[in-house]
Amino acid sequence: MEDIVSGGSCRRTSPSPVPLAIWPVAQESLRAQRAGRYVPESVEHPAKMLPALARHALEEFTDPGDFVLDPMCGIGTTLVEAASLGRRAIGVELEERWAHVARRNLGLLPPTEAVRAHVRHGDARRLPEVVCDRAGRVDAVITSPPYGCDVGVPDHSAWGRGGGLCPTAKRNYSPDRKNLGHARGDAYLESMAAIYAGCHAVLRPGGLLVTVTRNSRRSGRLVDLAATTVRIAEGAGFAYLQHVIALNCAIRGGELVAHPSFWPLIRARAEAARGVPSHLVVHDDVLLFQKPEGTDA
Repeated sequence: MEDIVSGGSCRRTSPSPVPLAIWPVAQESLRAQRAGRYVPESVEHPAKMLPALARHALEEFTDPGDFVLDPMCGIGTTLVEAASLGRRAIGVELEERWAHVARRNLGLLPPTEAVRAHVRHGDARRLPEVVCDRAGRVDAVITSPPYGCDVGVPDHSAWGRGGGLCPTAKRNYSPDRKNLGHARGDAYLESMAAIYAGCHAVLRPGGLLVTVTRNSRRSGRLVDLAATTVRIAEGAGFAYLQHVIALNCAIRGGELVAHPSFWPLIRARAEAARGVPSHLVVHDDVLLFQKPEGTDA
């Protein structure tokens, strides 16, 4: 995926810079943020959005009563936080396993909140069909797409016995090769272009698209997914408004205190042992886009 590998910052097609903000969303650990509010099976999803990050995005970019869509909702973090904040929400999820977990997470909300959100089984690449009843009337899309790299939940006991760190069957959200988590290169770019075009179609004029991505490294080089997301979203007709750095580390006494997951830590140590100058990634890139006013729904 050479076109998303870069050592620079976000490349843009428009000339003016966008404002930059920093959100401290990991003052509490992920476990503490989910305690009692999400079912235990939620931890089995390999790429969960921090609840505090979802809440911050919702509070910053939406109002009570707004209609929010997550086209790749996973275990439903965006939906749970939206419903608890007085927003209405729909989540679309390709994998029935995760859709079931998302519904169970919504079921933990008080009934008056749970009725505000629901999950639909469907493919985000066909979004206008899946949410045709909301076409042109969605206020905001808030989502975290796959990152175009391997993700999985480590099996610590197997790794300690000399086995693989993450079983192949548990990587990339599902063993189903049709899942976007398996897409790489042009297949990934084409799929994301279709998804962002679908987001543009279902949003109302002036509606917002908020994406949460994370850059990674491959063979010692930066995979600049944030820059790629900007390019694809602008190609779908969105205006790029803001870049937010969401810290996945705590701030203690003026210092950043990382609490990385096991897999990134092992990879960072392996690169350091090979002499590759790399660091742990301790932030997500939250990118804000808008469907221009006057655009046909």
